[in-house]
Amino acid sequence: MKQALLLAFTLLATTAQAQIGRRFPAEKKVVKDPVTGTPLTFLTSTPAGDSKIYQTHNQWTADLQWLIFRSNRAKNEALAVNEKTGEIVQVSEGGYTGMLNVARKAMKLYFMRDLPGSTKEQPAGVQIVEVDLAKVFADSKAGKMQPASAYQRICGTTPLELQAGGDMALDGDENWAYFRVGKEEAARHLAPGTKLEPEFGPRHMGAGPAGIAAMNVRTGAIKYVVSVPFQIGHIQTNPWVPGEIVFCWETGGKSPQRTWTVQADGTGLRPLYPEAEYEWVTHEAVITKDETAFTIMGHRPIPAVAKDVAPGTPVAGANPGQEAAWGPSGTREKPTGLAIVNHRTREVTIAGQTPSGSGLWHVSGSADGRWAVGDDFARNIYLIDRHSHEMLLLSTGHKPTAADHPHPTMSPDGTRIEIQSAMLSADGKSMNICIIPVPAAWLKRKY
Repeated sequence: MKQALLLAFTLLATTAQAQIGRRFPAEKKVVKDPVTGTPLTFLTSTPAGDSKIYQTHNQWTADLQWLIFRSNRAKNEALAVNEKTGEIVQVSEGGYTGMLNVARKAMKLYFMRDLPGSTKEQPAGVQIVEVDLAKVFADSKAGKMQPASAYQRICGTTPLELQAGGDMALDGDENWAYFRVGKEEAARHLAPGTKLEPEFGPRHMGAGPAGIAAMNVRTGAIKYVVSVPFQIGHIQTNPWVPGEIVFCWETGGKSPQRTWTVQADGTGLRPLYPEAEYEWVTHEAVITKDETAFTIMGHRPIPAVAKDVAPGTPVAGANPGQEAAWGPSGTREKPTGLAIVNHRTREVTIAGQTPSGSGLWHVSGSADGRWAVGDDFARNIYLIDRHSHEMLLLSTGHKPTAADHPHPTMSPDGTRIEIQSAMLSADGKSMNICIIPVPAAWLKRKY
């Protein structure tokens, strides 16, 4: 009897911990950057394994009050933190896979979820799930949560033959969600005789084929978008132009041609920025209705003078990508830095570059075209005024030992930047959610 009661109590406790709407104590604190003096607002501050959404995707809810993030506080679930109050609320139940997609127009969250019994070797299809965030926040605050089904709606289930998974991106119209499909399905949509690309680089990635399909999140309808002869990595959309997709050729490092764009009907497939063999292009992110920012890396020493870099140096630590097998790219013999390409005119500009070190790495920018932001291998955060090209070291001290990179993302209104940081972690690894303001003096600038 005691064992039965203990088991029942354990099950109830586990269920309660996994519930949508569960609340966590606020941890918000403001810390002054030890070097730059910038006030850093840590929305989380304990070592609970936090991480932000990747910088290709939106982070803020439509009302700009909450940020969605991941954490071991509720493993494999999505959480939200209120930027003003510091309240933390669990906003999913039942787990998710791939990318979290926060709608910009409605208080909704979308993600993929593996069907029960699905494994990497034998996928069983995935569901796309919609969460009514406004309802979760209201009921959680009132302490009157209902079952998860009152907040989570299954938009549809992908056919098994698609082998759907990986990245997901919500269209600018917020009616369609794009996702990767498996090699077998991708091959069926390639033109006969298409030459498949082999793996590229020392990570043995990049081989094709791959493809993109979509689900209508209102009706559950499925449509096929495009197949390509190489491995697809990150998929993102243009939030201001429905039907415009940006994706990458993924190799784990330098790609033969990193950035690509295509329309939702499969037309217009082309390289977004046609790169040269000597250019290491990476970490593209759509930043305005007409522009994508990306990095042309300048992180590798010039071979003729790099006597201190041993062949076969592993990709690890603060300075990845040094292996000779990546080819002749990534040095500063040619222009490098935070680049921005215009989708319409195809013109490219270099917004800025660090004078030394790895150069800029992950990038973002404001929707009004005023600012660009990037991090480097040392986890420093740089802000760039796109009008004057002035570059400011905004924040440092986020520890190269951190579990991941800062991945800076500009807020929709262009006033602040979200990063993930290990600055407060005793182990130098565990990360927290941090907000960095654009300096008030910069915001007041007139052009």
